[in-house]
Amino acid sequence: MPTESLKITTSEGHELSGALEMPTGLVRGAAVFAHCFTCTKQSKAAKAVSQALAREGIASLRFDFTGLGASGGEFGRAGFASDVEDLIASAQYLIERFDCQILLVGHSLGGAAVLAVAADLDREKVAAVATIGAPSDVPHVLHNIKGDLDEIEREGEGDVTIGGRPFKLSKQFLDKTREVDLVQRIKGLRTPLMIMHSPTDDIVGIEHASNLFEAAKHPKSFVSLAGADHLLLNEADAQFAAQMIAAWAGRYLPQKEALPIPEEGVVVQTGNGKFGTEVHTVSHRFVADEPISYGGDDTGPTPYDLLNAALGICTAMTMKMYADRKKWPFEGTRIHVTHERDHAEDCGHILDENVQVQALNRKIEILGDSLDDEQRAKLIEIADKCPVHRTLEGHLHIHTEAAG
Repeated sequence: MPTESLKITTSEGHELSGALEMPTGLVRGAAVFAHCFTCTKQSKAAKAVSQALAREGIASLRFDFTGLGASGGEFGRAGFASDVEDLIASAQYLIERFDCQILLVGHSLGGAAVLAVAADLDREKVAAVATIGAPSDVPHVLHNIKGDLDEIEREGEGDVTIGGRPFKLSKQFLDKTREVDLVQRIKGLRTPLMIMHSPTDDIVGIEHASNLFEAAKHPKSFVSLAGADHLLLNEADAQFAAQMIAAWAGRYLPQKEALPIPEEGVVVQTGNGKFGTEVHTVSHRFVADEPISYGGDDTGPTPYDLLNAALGICTAMTMKMYADRKKWPFEGTRIHVTHERDHAEDCGHILDENVQVQALNRKIEILGDSLDDEQRAKLIEIADKCPVHRTLEGHLHIHTEAAG
């Protein structure tokens, strides 16, 4: 996916470091991902979910909370209230840039933060919320802090370790974390909610998911991440969560349809990335691209892939249609098509030094043993009569005009 690096300024004047995963095709919606406690935007869950959403046409922003990763400010003085402010600033950026409702996704404490933000933001701006391993009570995260919290209460600040990393925490951080009543906020939430949690999560127990689900109003959904650890360190677990969120979000996230469906033919429009291009037929939509070796993002077939496919598909359809009409025991065909740019040179007959002769090489395999030699030979003959074959070898003219 094309990724934009950007900076977002918070209400406190800190700069947040963000990475915006853009769809290769057109943008149909937007989402923001809030990472777990002391993680960064580079966590497996953050990248997997953001990129999965981008593949579905949803521009997805992952960012570092204040004082973490490449973001400014002091983590130890921020606290949960600061996380909420960071999220609001990020959400407002997306709303203003893409002029649409957004999806909020949060992992662990980031999940608690998106729930709090969804309750605070204008309901017309948030389409849906999804959480992964979120705690139902924010003060729960204090149990993961190793240090003398009583001393911090007395002295105003002190050194601690979280997940093996050293931090200096302030009394303000502890106070802001303890004062949050997340369940009470959720009771007033009227936004579609999906809660994802592992029953074997040994950091945030499954009872937290039960508390959140019970407090939330419908529409609400629960997805079990059975066997996954809290941080989704297993790539398969992160990908599963990402795919589930992307599929679920499509039901609630309004899609901006910037490219019309044609009444005939196809219509294409430049997307994002270097070569990303969206293609609409009368009833289908897909993205075309170029390989990474050509500077593309490899998120869809290339133009020549589509050309080769057109010949191969039409050949297979024509052979099957003929066999069906003859009531032959046809078991199918497998066709391999390649494109050759310098056919004349390879064959040793250059017609004109200014004319490049190209070729499509088609290898046809007839599957199964049900047909006799005569039937097989006839089907190979019929392959040359497919409509796309005739178009490509006929007198094809391309007429171009500028649209008004």
